[in-house]
Amino acid sequence: MRRFETLARHPLAIAGALITTASAVVFIALVIAELIGLLENPYSGLVVFIALPGVFLVGLLLIPLGMWLEQRKLERHPEAAAGWPVIDLGKPVVRRRVLLFAALTGVNVIIILIAGYGSLHWMDSPQFCGQACHTPMEPQFTAWRDGPHSRIACAHCHIGSGAQGFVQAKLAGTRQLAHVITNSVPKPVPPGAHMAPGAQAKTCLGCHQPTRGKSDRIRVIREFADDEGNTETVTVLQMFMGGPTSDGHSIHWHADPANRIEYVATGEDRQTIIYVKATDAKGQVKEYRAADVTDQAINSGTRRTMDCVDCHNTVGHPISPTAERMVDRAIAAGEVSSKLPFARREGVRLVTASYPSQDDAINAIDRGVRDFYAKQSGADAQAVSRAAAALQDVYRRNVFPSMKVTWGSYPENRVHIASPGCARCHDDEHKAKDGSAINGDCEYCHREIQK
Repeated sequence: MRRFETLARHPLAIAGALITTASAVVFIALVIAELIGLLENPYSGLVVFIALPGVFLVGLLLIPLGMWLEQRKLERHPEAAAGWPVIDLGKPVVRRRVLLFAALTGVNVIIILIAGYGSLHWMDSPQFCGQACHTPMEPQFTAWRDGPHSRIACAHCHIGSGAQGFVQAKLAGTRQLAHVITNSVPKPVPPGAHMAPGAQAKTCLGCHQPTRGKSDRIRVIREFADDEGNTETVTVLQMFMGGPTSDGHSIHWHADPANRIEYVATGEDRQTIIYVKATDAKGQVKEYRAADVTDQAINSGTRRTMDCVDCHNTVGHPISPTAERMVDRAIAAGEVSSKLPFARREGVRLVTASYPSQDDAINAIDRGVRDFYAKQSGADAQAVSRAAAALQDVYRRNVFPSMKVTWGSYPENRVHIASPGCARCHDDEHKAKDGSAINGDCEYCHREIQK
């Protein structure tokens, strides 16, 4: 049996040793970076805990493979055996070469570390989340970019705090990579961050404080009819945002840490709530259930504690539930002129039509607007062009045929227009044993000032 040192001279074995050593150094450095919080994106775990160990394993496998090849070579050609080169540090030229080799090795390790950190930092960016996985995440990336949280990186909301949040994020990133590789990404991508119950709401607390006082707000809703003149209706609401009013009304009563709301819902989308348990600041408990709901149905369901994202479920990726709302907003903003006959009707018709792709939709909307107003005498050409561009933008931001995302794909619980929203509980149908019900009066949360 030949000595290990002899067999390890094969170039493949030497390459394996170098790969193993380099990947081990990079792995240790990046694990330290993970632990001290320099890397937050869940996809960084794919590199640190999957890719690098994989490279390390390949290096280890190359070592015995090279030794086996060297063994075969020496069995066939014994005369080829040769000793290791002798490095005589007593010679100045040898010392210079050894120092140069050591310096270059150090530089290479630094380059690898910088490149690794840079790639993981890029993976921590919204551009990677939304554009590297372009087709699967295009709807979410587009909605995030145009939404109120566009300055907040994905990882700040999609990774929970602590070791549990870290592990779940890594597992989620691995699962998502497998979906992309196997082309099995669900269409549309299910809503939510797939985090432990309550974990995502805790990330909200980094910016939003539920105990901070909030004043009422005035909300103006402008809607337009489908008639020739696009008749406008203006509704002005006083929103009871903050602490309870004199008659106990308050939207954010649910968010007060002194109150605790537990519920049981059916279905993954949690659009049907069958049971509610409310514990107020005084510790008083009252339980409500929907009509004809049995104890078995309640006990077999998953009990959750209400938090921010139960109502603000689309705030990170606001894709409109209705085309009518977005066309109304475009008209109200002057992007689509209300002076164009039937602008609202035609706009809704064009953006709700079925198209094979977004490119086809963009072309069809432009053509549809121009063809319709070519038949209308006196239509302003510039207004028609602006309307076509605005309607294209409405479609582009909300409908993605490649991912089967369209109007209503993501219910918005903060309102009650195209989905139950508040009425999941506030419907006068969830009743307690004493006959009292969860109030379904609209003015419990807002008061109409003008219409």
